[in-house]
Amino acid sequence: MTSSRKPPPFGRTLCAMITPFTESGALDLDGAQRLAAWLVAEGCDGLVLNGTTGESPTTSDEEKTRLITAVREAVGDRAALVAGVGTADTRHTVELTLAAGKAGADGVLVVTPYYSRPPQEAVAGHFRQIADASELPVMLYDIPGRTGTRIEPETMIRLAGHPRIVAVKDCSYDFLGTQKVLARTELAYYSGCDEHVLALYAVGAAGYVSTVANAVPAHFAAILAAFDAGDTARATELQLAATPLTEAMMGSDLPGTVTAKALLARLGLPAGPVRAPLLPADRKTTDTLLARYETLTDA
Repeated sequence: MTSSRKPPPFGRTLCAMITPFTESGALDLDGAQRLAAWLVAEGCDGLVLNGTTGESPTTSDEEKTRLITAVREAVGDRAALVAGVGTADTRHTVELTLAAGKAGADGVLVVTPYYSRPPQEAVAGHFRQIADASELPVMLYDIPGRTGTRIEPETMIRLAGHPRIVAVKDCSYDFLGTQKVLARTELAYYSGCDEHVLALYAVGAAGYVSTVANAVPAHFAAILAAFDAGDTARATELQLAATPLTEAMMGSDLPGTVTAKALLARLGLPAGPVRAPLLPADRKTTDTLLARYETLTDA
């Protein structure tokens, strides 16, 4: 059995890549290139750069552009690059979108404007202005737990009529609402929650944008591959096997950026410190992450 799904706009297996820094806290472009090349070789169809996992709140516009350029040099056309450009300011988001296109991005990830909590008509207007500003395809990012504002299903359905709004990173934790949109649009849905990868894929999603895949890209790619091959039991086994690591990385009080960097550093992969106001993971947390990683990869 093989999948008959429509080819997704950015591939199926996307990693929300961390942004490596040097020990002094500067942008580590060499490390970013090495990490990106490794992720692609291990099964990532695409990389999301400058997202929350990439510490976008504390990187400058110039750093964001340099990162896209460097990673494009490293991976060439072997992977799609989706640039996080979302801010609380529509004009600034447009500027970042245009800069991302010039730097080599294949698409942009746009989060709901945060803190100001705009009503749904304003949310829709924000996304339309971004989509109108360039030729890049747009992935909407629905994560109300961080922004304070949903992209309501009816708003999503209306936005699906725009020719350049093509995808959604779904962190809504509203499985019914997600199914409503899947049933009524052709938007390519990507699970933004690692614990929902298989469940969302089973009802028609395009794939995932994963933070845990920074450490185990091949494992998450194998979940979708098993499902596509018709081996749903194996896909389930792989999804459940990842649960302890997913819980340690995403279910603790620490942001996924912190846990991902701690684990990558212990694995000898480019990572570096996090930027303030984030703090690094402590030794106990890092030991737990490594133990769960080893249990998963040794199985």
